[in-house]
Amino acid sequence: MKPTLQLKLSQHLTLTPQLQQSIKLLQLSTLELNTEIERFLLENPMLEREEMDGGGHDFQAQLSSGTTTASTTTESSGESGGEAESRADSAESGSFDEGMDWSSGSGSGSSSNRDDDDDVDFQEFQAAGISLRDHLDQQVALSPLSDRDRALVRFLIEALDDDGYLHQELEELLELLPPELDVELDDLCIALKHVQSLEPAGIGARTPQECLALQLRAMPAEPVRDLALQIVSQHLELLAERNFAKLKKLTGCDDDALRAAHALICRLDPHPGAQHSVEETRYVLPDVVVRKLRGRWTVQLNPEAMPRLRINQLYASILQQNRGQGGGLTSQLQEARWLIKNVQQRFDTILRVSQAIVDQQRQFFDHGEVAMRPLTLREIADQLELHESTVSRVTTQKFMATPRGVFELKYFFGSHVATDTGGAASSTAIRALIRQLVDAEDRKKPLSDARIAELLGQQGIVVARRTIAKYRESLNIPPVSLRKTI
Repeated sequence: MKPTLQLKLSQHLTLTPQLQQSIKLLQLSTLELNTEIERFLLENPMLEREEMDGGGHDFQAQLSSGTTTASTTTESSGESGGEAESRADSAESGSFDEGMDWSSGSGSGSSSNRDDDDDVDFQEFQAAGISLRDHLDQQVALSPLSDRDRALVRFLIEALDDDGYLHQELEELLELLPPELDVELDDLCIALKHVQSLEPAGIGARTPQECLALQLRAMPAEPVRDLALQIVSQHLELLAERNFAKLKKLTGCDDDALRAAHALICRLDPHPGAQHSVEETRYVLPDVVVRKLRGRWTVQLNPEAMPRLRINQLYASILQQNRGQGGGLTSQLQEARWLIKNVQQRFDTILRVSQAIVDQQRQFFDHGEVAMRPLTLREIADQLELHESTVSRVTTQKFMATPRGVFELKYFFGSHVATDTGGAASSTAIRALIRQLVDAEDRKKPLSDARIAELLGQQGIVVARRTIAKYRESLNIPPVSLRKTI
């Protein structure tokens, strides 16, 4: 073919840098947003944080007084706010406000009682937890053992996992020791006995069965303990299957003795080392707060989660005086303006979506999970004239503080199940009904999945048995065979 030149006109969407930044900020969580803003503050001298005055930015004081600001509420600014009305609003939601403590959040509310120069990191005051190995080493150091035996005990301690179990065989551990130490298998067996005598009881076990048996042997001898030890050592699988009839036949005990032994076994800890594991505490800073004002559920932005930014007036005035000579400062000024605008737009979008969710799920706030209605991202997107992907970004890793707890915005969306009347029931409401039925069941005759489906059908909710099983597993409710008691 002969190469030719052709002129063609076409239209395509191009994402500007400002739009790309807006989309990126929208999908960030509050903590990620603060990290991103700190990066901008370090790189762009035209951007700075707005200093907080000592006045009306204390969010906790706003909650306790029942007042709202026009910039953080969906109520119209034309409504009057008398003292009697404010007191009524405060009394209506007082129980919610008293139980909320925003002092741990980042912002002026947590630092208003400190000097500006007093930069205190409260994480430094957190007590350092003692690890399992350190806890065991402290006991070994006080034990009357020889240096050689103490070294072997510490060698086995290093082989324990975080739950306190020894999963490696002693023969495998013996091969790891240098031959010149002349350590035999019997030496490791004796060292293992020393490890299993340490606190907490159950440490050094090789199986859950041995772990429970070690804890029982550490208790004072009594008939109930002896029966529990017999069950754990010989019939643990029957106990797991809740085969109480066969257990009574094999052990020769009655219902009362078996019930007491079962209760004793349930109090044992199958993971004795877990209490010394170091877990990082994760804190959630809500983006919005829901309160009931004048009989209507209203959403407010949480000022503690809102970064307050502004243009550095000193650099801006210098740039204005030297027009045409700013160089890179001009582009940095434009980037700072984009960031301020996109951050504000982000929170405005979160507020709009949150208020739409609350309006759709107001029965949930009044009556709880059983009143949750089916809701999809498409419904909120059509209502607010937004794209469904935008609503998805807004509801991901964004949290809402309500009188019923703190929830991710995604929590209010879910699948639905048809009803006899032609309507639909939310999967969250069905889970709540399943939880209620299980909590109220007779423990001697627990409800099967088929029976739960039948009971829900009597309420007009058509649910298959396999769906009940799926919802039950999501609630961490064991099957009927494991819920049966004596």
